[in-house]
Amino acid sequence: MDWTQAITLGVVQGLTEFLPISSSAHVSLAGRFFGDDPGAAFTAITQLGTEAAVLVYFRKDIARIIDRWCRAVAGKVPHSDPDARMGWLVILGSIPIGVLGLALQDLIAGPFRNLWVTAAMLIGFALVIGYSDRTASQTKELRELTVKDGLKFGLWQSLALVPGVSRSGGTIAGGLFMGYKREAAARYSFLLAIPAVLASGFHQLFEISSDPVSPSWGPIAAATAVSFTIGYAIIAWLLRYISTHNFMPFVYYRLALGAVLVVLLATGVLPPQAVID
Repeated sequence: MDWTQAITLGVVQGLTEFLPISSSAHVSLAGRFFGDDPGAAFTAITQLGTEAAVLVYFRKDIARIIDRWCRAVAGKVPHSDPDARMGWLVILGSIPIGVLGLALQDLIAGPFRNLWVTAAMLIGFALVIGYSDRTASQTKELRELTVKDGLKFGLWQSLALVPGVSRSGGTIAGGLFMGYKREAAARYSFLLAIPAVLASGFHQLFEISSDPVSPSWGPIAAATAVSFTIGYAIIAWLLRYISTHNFMPFVYYRLALGAVLVVLLATGVLPPQAVID
């Protein structure tokens, strides 16, 4: 992988990670236009950059949650403390994607990256997001999150193991179906992604570090840094946007991209499965 490809993919990752349009689908597609799929490992590592943006943007909230959770574990504050509860709910909500990620890792790295699957998920889940956005009551705040709902959020997040679904799209749609407001669902989506993305990214980092073929560390680091910078700006923009707008523009975009992808695949312009670099 050369520098131009890596930086381009870093830009794509940063722009799409937090929008409900599937960053893995966009990174895979962008890679195909360069001649190959960058692979699940590259995607997971560059997601460390965008996840670092979450850690920085929500640093005060995260520090408070960790502090109160640790104090609750030590018996210094009640487990019913809102921030301590949020810590437990993030842990609980992370279980489904952790279990399924390990169980399905061969599918994630192989068959799930077939572009026909990506096209189907872009179109199919666009309809799910659109329906949830149009029918949701949007009455619940994040402080009303229950253990049951936290687990449901986690199950919705696990759908993002399939490129084309979108981690934020899955969790936000699930939150809307459960009656949470758009901003509440988005904020929990960002928090819930932290354990899963960090675990996946560092796991892949360890895997390629032990590979006898030395990876292109310079381009990978550049892509990760670029994704951090752009991702931070996208978080700030998205939270402002959804406070006064719905998700329908993203739905239309997903439908259009999915349709274009179907045409490119049907005409042979893009192969459905590429060799991973």
